[in-house]
Parts: sequence; C-alpha cells; structure tokens
Amino acid sequence: MNAQLNRLQPYPFQKLRQLLDGIPRNTAVHPVDLQIGEPKHATPEFIRQTLIDHVDGLAHYPTTLGTLELRQSIAKWITRRFNLESIDADKQIIPVNGSREALFAFAQTVVNSSAGQPVVVCPNPFYQIYEGAALLAGATPYFINTLPENNFKLDFSQLSETVWSETQLIYVCSPNNPTGGVMTLDEWRELFALSDRYGFVIASDECYSEIYFDESDPPLGALDAANQLGRNEFPRLVVFNSLSKRSNVPGLRSGFAAGDAAILEKFLLYRTYHGSAMNPAVQAASAAAWCDEAHVTENRRLYAQKFRDAIGILSATMTVQLPSASFYLWINTPISDTEFTKRLYQDYNVTVLPGSFLAREVRGLNPGKDYVRIALVASPQQCSEAMTRIKSLAARLS
Repeated sequence: MNAQLNRLQPYPFQKLRQLLDGIPRNTAVHPVDLQIGEPKHATPEFIRQTLIDHVDGLAHYPTTLGTLELRQSIAKWITRRFNLESIDADKQIIPVNGSREALFAFAQTVVNSSAGQPVVVCPNPFYQIYEGAALLAGATPYFINTLPENNFKLDFSQLSETVWSETQLIYVCSPNNPTGGVMTLDEWRELFALSDRYGFVIASDECYSEIYFDESDPPLGALDAANQLGRNEFPRLVVFNSLSKRSNVPGLRSGFAAGDAAILEKFLLYRTYHGSAMNPAVQAASAAAWCDEAHVTENRRLYAQKFRDAIGILSATMTVQLPSASFYLWINTPISDTEFTKRLYQDYNVTVLPGSFLAREVRGLNPGKDYVRIALVASPQQCSEAMTRIKSLAARLS
C-alpha cells in the first residue's frame, strides 16, 4: 500500500461525526444542518433540461479536453467576469469534474518529489484537499495562519526563505473558505513576486467567486489580478472554479482549470492517463450554465437575504460581520468551538462545524480554535430559525 496514505488526517466531517456520536438531538424542534457547504437552492430548470436533452451523448467516449462548445462558453465567461481581452479556449482552459478532484490532481502534476524536499504551502484554516494532495504527492505541507487581527489575510512573512526556496506549489483560496476573505491586488502582487523569485506554481481556488453581496463590486480573481499587473500569459498561475456553488449543481461535478498554457499542457497529459473526461451530457449542461447569468444573480439575492437576516439576529449576542464573499459565517464562540457545537446540536438541533477541525496547530496556534463555520445553505426560513437558536445558546452562555 502507498505509505503516504498513513499521513492523511481524518476529514473534518468524520471528526464531527465522532464528536457528536451518542449525543441525543433535541427532537422537539426540527433539525437544521449547516455544517456542509452544499448548496440547497433549486437547480435551474434550464440546466436540468439541457442535461436530459443530451443524454444520448452517453453513447460516446468523451475527450479529456472536452468539447469546443464547453471550452468556448467557459472562455467567454472568464473574459466577461475577469475583464480579460481574451483567453485561449484550446490551450488555457481544461474542463474538470468539479474543482475538488482537479485541485487534488494538480499537485500530482506539479510536485517533483525527486527534487530535494518539496514543500506545498496552504492557508490555515484550509480546505483539507490541499493537505491531502500535498502529502500524496510526496511533499510537506507548510501553513500560513490567517488571523482576525490581520483581517484573515495571508502573511507571507510567516514562512522563512528556506521554506520558500523549497516550495513548488501554493494553494490559495479567494474568496476564502471559511473566512470569506478576498485577496487584494497588492496581495496578488506580493504573491506573484514570490513566485517569480522562487519559481513555485500558484493554484487559486475560486469556487466561491460568484457569491458576493455588491453587484457592482465582484471579488477580484487571480486572472484579473495577473492581467492588471501585466502578466497576460499567467505565468505559473492556474485558477480553479466550479458550477457547484455558482449554479446550485454540486452533483453535476463540473468546473474548469485555466491559466498558464505550459502547465495546463502537462496537467492535460496527467488527466489523460488519470481518466478524467467529463460526461458528455454534463458538458452540454455546463456550457448552458456558463452562458447564463440571470440565475446566478438570483442566487446571490437569496444569499444576501440570508446574511442580512442572520446578522440582524445574531449581532445582539455575538460578534458577527458580513464576509467579503462566500456563503459562510465564521463566528468566534464564547466557549470552545467543540463544546459550542455539541451544545448547539444537543439543545437546539442545529449542526455547525468546529473551526478547529478546519485547521492545524502551527507555531503553537490553531487559528480555527474557538470559531465555528456556519454554512448558510438551507432555505431563508431554516437559516433564520437556526440563527434564532444560536442566539439563544449564546445568550445563555453570556
């Protein structure tokens, strides 16, 4: 067996199941589960219908690079959304089966385990796929703590020059899971300069890019930042995005990787052997989804309503603020995050995720400790009810 598998840690939801095992839920009220970032808004009917209309495509093997129609729909969306003049649909875009599998597979392409002691840098807290991908690629993950006193920004100075010199890949997540922070142009400038100096590749996870609250001010993306800084060929930069959150189709497993053509050429080679071609019917439905913005605007309206309601309810008893983007509330708890989660589950039948499960202890600190992540993915009514129960628990504890 691959010995690297022994280095993998339990997934956050496995830890949550163990934490809550044997604790009776308060069945006097209906359960509200807000621990998983799985959108619950309805899948748009036109996406469902397009999938049905193209089911005959199952009679054919798809290519790993996908159809030209799909790549062009993604290219047009990227240029509109991120203010680019153009992007090459043949060389700078690869359709993927959701951003999760692509983010994992990317490390297997980039990391050269025979070259010294490779390092993969991750934010902390983080999406655990980054760590698992690093470990199974034979690299050592190093973490940058994102802290409230720094507005949860990436402080690149936390790592030594020795670590940076061994870094082959960095994962960044903007908008961030779980904090909702968005990287600024100055932060991108600093990261690009580090990449130029040390030669590492940047994997930018942007699957929450379309959930924001000001229609006139969408979050800055890595491709947009690179373009503004004159990096038109996106050197050592690959961006990952997905339809799951944008279009409420987590089960479609559809996204893309876009950026540096030379890196994507190698990634495509890896994927050809890996067997990662997208279902033809899914490709057709995906192309339709990327071409429509009306359903995405409505999606944002629903999230904005839920955040307004949540903050209005919680602000009297807890410190809570609107994130820059994403559908998570990252809330400091009055007691330990695990104890808060257990009491909320037992007494109020609401499930959230302890922040410490999303982070590692680094330099004597687990930056997720005493936070909980609340995914506002349920209906507005269910979310408001859950916030009222959380408010009640916080009031009891204070």
